[in-house]
Amino acid sequence: MSNIEELQRRITAAMDRVAAGLDKIGTAPSGPDPDMVQALEEERTANAQLRERVNALRTKANNQQQALRAEVEDGEARMAHLDIEMQRLRRANEQLLAACNALRDANAEGVGDPHLINKALLAELEGLRAARASDVAEANAILSALGPLLENPKEPATQNEENA
Repeated sequence: MSNIEELQRRITAAMDRVAAGLDKIGTAPSGPDPDMVQALEEERTANAQLRERVNALRTKANNQQQALRAEVEDGEARMAHLDIEMQRLRRANEQLLAACNALRDANAEGVGDPHLINKALLAELEGLRAARASDVAEANAILSALGPLLENPKEPATQNEENA
């Protein structure tokens, strides 16, 4: 019997809690909470601002990446030109060496061949031209590498100060 009374007491307590909950639901405002709406709008605004910043940073990064790629391609083209000029210089020097050896052999035999002299002079002239072209290509490569540093001389110092 005490079980029945205990169960009845528990059911009555549960019914009282349900009634209290229904009273609270009945007194709750029917529309959205103005504070929550304001907080939601603030979060939406902050989210939109963050998206704009991310898009701006992404665009800036893409532009910098394209600029760096262009600089790398330009540097590679300059290095290729320098390599071509260096190969030309090597070939001219090989021709000059061969012509000088032939001229030396002809002089050792006591035969002065004007054709060999002309050939040696032409090879020497080509060697000088190739050396000059190689020097110009090398100077251009160095200037292109130093150009950005000379345009912004304060940036490396600023970076060094930040790292200190």
